[in-house]
Amino acid sequence: MFIPEWKWDNITMDFVSGLPRTAKGHEMIWVVVDRLTKYAHFIAIKTRMLVPKLAEVYVEQIVRLHGIP
Repeated sequence: MFIPEWKWDNITMDFVSGLPRTAKGHEMIWVVVDRLTKYAHFIAIKTRMLVPKLAEVYVEQIVRLHGIP
């Protein structure tokens, strides 16, 4: 079994869908978990969000707080 050596060096992601739409149009939760610390972020996103926008949100929400491993 692989064990990460540094926080935020290895992550897992999942999407929770089928949620009611919020006032801002979000319909999904993007779950990003650090495999070492088990620290999780839950980010509200829109269903039709494309990969380039997800990458931008990742930088804004995760890299901004934890830096680049």
